[in-house]
Parts: sequence; structure tokens; C-alpha cells
Amino acid sequence: MNPKKVTVPMIRAMKGQQRIGMLTAYDYPSAKVVDAAGADIILVGDSLGMVVLGYPDTLSVTVDDMIHHTRAAVRGTTHALIVGDMPYLSYHIAIGETVRNAGRFIQAGAHAVKIEGGKEIRIRTIEALLDAEIPVMGHIGLTPQSVNALGGFKVQGKGTEESRRLIEEAQALEKAGCFSIVLECVPTELAAFITERVSIPTIGIGAGAGCDGQVLVFHDLLGLYDGHTPKFVRKYANLAEDMQKAIGTFLSDVRDGTFPNDAESFHSGTREDLERLYGSGGVVVSIK
Repeated sequence: MNPKKVTVPMIRAMKGQQRIGMLTAYDYPSAKVVDAAGADIILVGDSLGMVVLGYPDTLSVTVDDMIHHTRAAVRGTTHALIVGDMPYLSYHIAIGETVRNAGRFIQAGAHAVKIEGGKEIRIRTIEALLDAEIPVMGHIGLTPQSVNALGGFKVQGKGTEESRRLIEEAQALEKAGCFSIVLECVPTELAAFITERVSIPTIGIGAGAGCDGQVLVFHDLLGLYDGHTPKFVRKYANLAEDMQKAIGTFLSDVRDGTFPNDAESFHSGTREDLERLYGSGGVVVSIK
């Protein structure tokens, strides 16, 4: 693992040199594990709405939610670049408000922010953020905050016009100054084509192996989330099952009286000592 702190210029320089590994993390323990494993980037994603807060989508996540979790993730990180995911309505209304919201992420310890979309209004927003010295990661293809407009979680860029639009959006994000672009749910061939035609790294999620890096959600990768698992997810563990089994064993041990045992308990004196101090009388309760 590279012991150096990862920076935005380092991520840019990985283009064509080293594949980028990115994972989401939403709190101190998950960020600490991801960082120790050697991730280049930790994304404090608005996906926390579903996998941490129990919302049906990302649209209910607030800036306050994101800042709270960003601060926690920062405290668990020493190596990775931390990117804060700007939630729905935090960058859609006014540029001044957008800059203030993004600034809160930086003040919370993030090194950059991510915003979804590549439309012209997003380009102006990105330019304003860069003017405020806030690095920006772009995100095109399936943009979950636009799920209602897109008609669901669907692969983007299948037809000629859609492909052309995504290529132009990627080039516009590059020109605006983004240091990298997430490509989500984009056909493999199109993602590889875009990757070849921009000078900044692309990070895929459901976009094939031709991208400069890959990202997965922490809970999906580890098998912690029991909701719908997208086709592009590879589970590297099934920790939810292991955790449920361990907890069930604990509860069984509690109920049959085998936890805690003597080695797991503290002692001071003997029962006789206590009876001399307080007497032997009392109510005896039988646990069945």
C-alpha cells in the first residue's frame, strides 16, 4: 500500500498508469477498514440513504446527513482521498448556495465533492466550485438523484443519441475542470470509448472493465445489505449472514446462561464476605 496521502493531482496522474480503487464508507469504522485496505478514494456517498438510513432511494438525504457522516469517515482515514457526495437539492437551486454547501464538506475534512449530471447548468456550477478552490468529481450515466426523470434505475447510453450525449457530457466535464468522472450503468463499449477520449480518469460502476478505476458500495461488496443487489456487484463476502449467526449464538448463550463465563467476569471477595456485610436474606428469583 502506498503510505502517502492520496491527493487530487495524484488521482489525475493515475490515468493510464494505475487503476484506481474506490469504495464508499459512511462512518469511522468502515472508513478505517477501507483506508487500511489501501483504497485510493473513499466516497462518502449519498447511497447511505439506502444502506445506512433505510430510505428507499437517495432523494431524502440532506446536507446535514452527509456532513455528519463525512466527519465520521474523515476521522477513520489517513491515506485515501475523501470525496463528499453532494445530495439532492444541495447544488440544483443557486450557485452561491451550492458553493456554501460544498464548502461545508471541505470544512468537514473532505478533499473534494462529487456532483451528478453533465448538463450546461452543471458545468457553470462546477466552474464556480473550482473558483472556490473545491475539486470536483463528475458523475454521468445513471444518476440516482434523477431516478424519477430517468424512469427508474436503467442502463444509460444504449442508443446513438444517448451515447453521443454522454460522450459530450464527459468531454464537457473534463473541459470544466473535473479531476475524474464516475460512469454509472453505461454499456462497456461506450464507457471504454469515453475513457479513451478524456484525459482525466473514469471510475466505473456497472460500466465494464475499460474504465480507469472501479467503485462499489461498501455494504454491497461485503454482503451487508439485504436489499436489491445490482447485476454489476460482486460480493466478496457475506457478512450479514455471519453477523446474524454470531448474534444468534450470543442470544442463545445469554438465554441458556453460558454467557458470561467465569473468565469473562470480574471478582472481588467471596459470597461469604458479602453475606457478612449485608446478611443472607433476600428474594430468590428462578430464571427458567
